[in-house]
Amino acid sequence: MTIIIAFIAVAAGGFAIYIYNRLIRLQNMTNEAWSGIDVQLKKRYELIPGLVKTVEGYAAHERNLFESITRLRSQGISASNVHDQETAEVALSKALGNLFVVVENYPELKANQNFLELQREISSVENDLQRARRYYNGTVRNYNILIEQFPSNLIAGMAGHKQRAFFDLKNETERSVPKIIK
Repeated sequence: MTIIIAFIAVAAGGFAIYIYNRLIRLQNMTNEAWSGIDVQLKKRYELIPGLVKTVEGYAAHERNLFESITRLRSQGISASNVHDQETAEVALSKALGNLFVVVENYPELKANQNFLELQREISSVENDLQRARRYYNGTVRNYNILIEQFPSNLIAGMAGHKQRAFFDLKNETERSVPKIIK
């Protein structure tokens, strides 16, 4: 009887260690995924001033739009959590979309080599950002599932693991990559 109880205790302890290690692995994967989003956002933020400056030379009367993009870029840079980052990114994507609509009125700007290069880089970063968001949300999903499932929820609760928020843009028009006119 003692051997059976010892076996059950060892098996339960081994299972608890396995679950705990899975939680830690998924937590680290989620942190790494958020880091990937952060890298792409920083690339995007670095490109925006050059884009605004290039367009500003051709469309100086669009000052409100340029100021809005600059303000939204600052909000995105200073965002401290997923929700604030979502809000800033939705607004910034809309503003960038408006910027590219304005560009349509300036054929000489659309032919400007500097503008074309910035446009290509932003398009590439937007695609990378979309992939990073999907990866992050997938790792958050797996982490949250493990935290909610029985019996891993018991170990997660004891170890202080909390669910993570998804990086979710609010509606379908905001989910699309800003249109880059070529």
